[in-house]
Amino acid sequence: MGNIGAKLKKFLSNKNTVTIICVVAGILVLYIGYTWRVNNAITPTSIPYAKTTLSSRHVITDDDIGYMEVSSAVLSKSTNMIRNANQLIGKEVMYGTTIPQNSFFYTETVVSPETQPDSVTVDIPDGYTLFTLPVDLHTTYGNSIFPGNYIDLWFKGTNDYNRLMYTNLISSIKVLDVRDSEGKSVFETAGETRTPSDLLFAVPDDMYSLLMKARYLSGYNVEIVPVPRNKNYTANPGETEVASDYVKSFILSKTEVIPDENLSSSNNNNNNSNNNND
Repeated sequence: MGNIGAKLKKFLSNKNTVTIICVVAGILVLYIGYTWRVNNAITPTSIPYAKTTLSSRHVITDDDIGYMEVSSAVLSKSTNMIRNANQLIGKEVMYGTTIPQNSFFYTETVVSPETQPDSVTVDIPDGYTLFTLPVDLHTTYGNSIFPGNYIDLWFKGTNDYNRLMYTNLISSIKVLDVRDSEGKSVFETAGETRTPSDLLFAVPDDMYSLLMKARYLSGYNVEIVPVPRNKNYTANPGETEVASDYVKSFILSKTEVIPDENLSSSNNNNNNSNNNND
C-alpha cells in the first residue's frame, strides 16, 4: 500500500501529468455541458395550439385545441406561451383579438369570461343609445341575420282609418349582436344552437326615441320588422337614416313632446330674475 501511495504521489507531483489531467477534465466538463444543453434544446414539448381561427370572445373548448411538439429552445424565448390546455378550457379570447388557425395561445390573448367587458355597450359612441328589438326564429328568417349585417327596419301598423301601413322606416342599420333569451350571443360558440330573442343596434338618440315611441303606440297594431338585405348592402352600407318622413310624422303626432327640463328651469330662472328687477 505504501508503494502505491508513493507512486501515486510521485505521479501527481509531475507537472505534465497534472496538466494532462486538467485538460482532460476540462474537455469532459465542456462535453457534458454541451451535450446537456443540446439535448435540452432539442427535446420536444407538447404545446396546445388553435385548430381553427378563434374570434373575439369565443369560449375555448377542448375541440378547439390541438397539440404540437415544440423544442425547448422556442419555449425559452416565449415565456408568455400557454403550455397547459387546462389553462385554456372555459376561457375566452380577449375582446378585440383573434387567434389565427394553427397559432399558439398566449397569456395576453386569453382571459376569464367574468373579466371581459360587454363589447356591445363598450363600443357605443357618444350620442347613441342601445336599441333592442325583440325577434324570434321566424322574424330572423331562420336565424340568418348575423352580427355585422346591415339591414332595414320596416314599420307595420294601421292608421286612424284602420288602413294598413307597411313601409321601410330605418334604412341601413348595423346589427351589433343577436342574443338569446338568456342574453347570450347566438353565434358566440360554434356547434351550439341557440334561438334568437333580440337584435341589438346602436342608434342616434333621436332615432332611439322614435323607435321606442313606435313600439309603445297602442291601438295601431305596430310592429318593427327586421328585413335582411344582400351582402353588397352590408359591404357598401349607406347612412343609417329614417326612410319614411310620413311614418315618422305619424308616430310623432301620436306622442307628446316633453319640454327640456334644463331649458324650462333656465327660463324660469330668467323670468324670476326679470320679476325681481321689476
